[in-house]
Amino acid sequence: MLKDLILKNRSYRRFHQADPISIEALHELVDLARLSPSARNAQPLKYFVTNDPATNAKIFPHLSWAGYLKDWAGPQEGERPAAYIILLNDTNISSNYFCDDGIATQSILLGAVEKELGGCIIGSVNRLQLQRVLNISDQYKIVHIIALGKPKEEVLLEEMKDENYKYWRDLEERHHVPKRTLKDILL
Repeated sequence: MLKDLILKNRSYRRFHQADPISIEALHELVDLARLSPSARNAQPLKYFVTNDPATNAKIFPHLSWAGYLKDWAGPQEGERPAAYIILLNDTNISSNYFCDDGIATQSILLGAVEKELGGCIIGSVNRLQLQRVLNISDQYKIVHIIALGKPKEEVLLEEMKDENYKYWRDLEERHHVPKRTLKDILL
């Protein structure tokens, strides 16, 4: 059921790094994005995928993790993503990808959940340096990155209280995510 996939689709930030994700699985996830709707049907997004530990190690230092967790620098070695999908805008096709990134990313993440994987959308990226490190042509612009792996943390949804939308971790390292109620978002 779609709702079950959505409920399991959380922003996981710690993974079982040693559990590999096949390149075929990454290609299957990108294929879900390819088959998804695209504004004007321009299809300007391209994808850089990696499950290679050496390439993953080049990507990791260019990412920022969990802005609300001020005393946490991100996952430690052994808890880092097993794979990444980098969404790129091909500026030779269009300078504007409109909402394609959201549509494609949701398709990828729901597909990941179906494969018992978890992911995290990372928008805080040192884009220019990462692009140079990975030798990605200037024709492409990094939109954001999806970190993927077998989740190593529990993420709990809870009702938002007092308009406090910031996620947090408890003493057992469970990740809590406040959500507005349906009544609060319907006009």
